[in-house]
Amino acid sequence: MVRQYVQKGDRIWNFPDCGIEDNETSVESCLRAAKEEKGYDVLIKKLLYKKSHKYTFVAEIIGGELYLDSENEANNDIIDIAWIAIDDIEKFHSFTTPLLKLLNDQK
Repeated sequence: MVRQYVQKGDRIWNFPDCGIEDNETSVESCLRAAKEEKGYDVLIKKLLYKKSHKYTFVAEIIGGELYLDSENEANNDIIDIAWIAIDDIEKFHSFTTPLLKLLNDQK
C-alpha cells in the first residue's frame, strides 16, 4: 500500500492509484501504477470493483521489487510504501475498508 496525503490533508494508507492517461485502458493504467508507485510488474487477475472512472483490480506480482520512485512527479503525494496485512485493520481508512470486505466476500 502507499501512505499518502489526501485532499483533507490527512495521511492515510491507500491502494496504489493513478489516473487513466489518454489512449490508455484501465488495465494499462493499473499496470503502470503498480510499476510507478510500487516497483512491481503485475498480472491482472480480475476486476474487483468499478465506480465511475475508478477501477480496483486483483493482481499477482510477477516481477520487480518494492520501490518508490521519488523522482517521479506523480508520486509527490506518497510518503511511504509498505506491505500491510489484511487483518491490520487500524491501518485501513474508510476508503479502503469496503474494498477489503468485497475481496474477502469473494474468497
